Amino acid sequence: METVLKLPNNFYKPLAIGAPAPFRELPVRPERVVHFFPPHIEKIRARLSDTARQVDVLCGNLEDAIPIDAKQAARAGFIEGVQNADLGDTGLWVRVNCLNSPWILDDLSEIVAGVGNRLDAVMIPKVEGPWDIHFVDQYLAQLEARNGIGKPILIHALLETAEGVKNVEEIVRASPRMHGLSLGPADLAASRGMKTTRVGGGHPFYGVLADPVEGQPERSFVQQDLWHYTLAKMVDACAASGIGAFYGPFGDLKDEAGCEAQFRNAFIMGCTGAWSLAPNQIAIARRVFSPDVKEVLFARRILDAMPDGTGVATLDGKMQDDATWKQAKVMVDLARLVARKDPTLARAYGFEGGGAA
Repeated sequence: METVLKLPNNFYKPLAIGAPAPFRELPVRPERVVHFFPPHIEKIRARLSDTARQVDVLCGNLEDAIPIDAKQAARAGFIEGVQNADLGDTGLWVRVNCLNSPWILDDLSEIVAGVGNRLDAVMIPKVEGPWDIHFVDQYLAQLEARNGIGKPILIHALLETAEGVKNVEEIVRASPRMHGLSLGPADLAASRGMKTTRVGGGHPFYGVLADPVEGQPERSFVQQDLWHYTLAKMVDACAASGIGAFYGPFGDLKDEAGCEAQFRNAFIMGCTGAWSLAPNQIAIARRVFSPDVKEVLFARRILDAMPDGTGVATLDGKMQDDATWKQAKVMVDLARLVARKDPTLARAYGFEGGGAA
């Protein structure tokens, strides 16, 4: 399928008269933990200010896991909760209902009207191609213009269908509003016809059996990662377009070790953050998506030894060159972001004052 792009001089023009101009560079902030909350539950709304201090992003959930008879209450609860909470500098997203649902238009119009100037991003479920992004892009511009919104609201797409995975490179380039992608393993598994009922994580029957060895009746079996291919494809597409890749939900809330392993794989492969569905997953995501202190301190030594990123240096018997300098800069830049939100890690990384140089 041929991809049709706007001319470069039109790509960053507002799509409605009076709408804010799109960002040419996305805002930079820590996004290790995207914590989901059900806005129709009053006691959870009452804790939003406290929760915001523990996470990088709060995401109100209006879609899956919200009963049909609670859809309107969730939408109204999200608006009311945001208006009454002190969220500080914590990011604010909302996962609206999917584009073929009867709630999507009211989700977007009422939320932009109610809290549009505080909202950072809308998460769109089951995005299958650039056409989905184009629709939301245009509609958001109209709503921004109507409601006098001062900054553009970004789009975060959920990758949870086989067609979406196939079209991922076109999706990430569809609009300057694109903020990032999250992997949605449950819906993706259903879309592909995968034989699993798990939400993320591995499967005990998906693995590699060692070759038979004469005289050894037992053959070792090593469980493999069901999501490695999709995650890698998503990370490559996002990195090439300068947006973030995120691991989505890990459904077994009691399996903290499995959750941490899955999050760590995603972090090492290049993901920016992951979703937390319950309080115990907040600490896991904060820990995993914050770079290791020893690695950051070593990376800072590399940058100090090669200030302009050229030449060769030897540290602790290991050769460093321009390629390892780039790797070190990735780690140090991430550490600076994390330091803004976490004073304890800021001190450990050597960035006193919340991320200052």
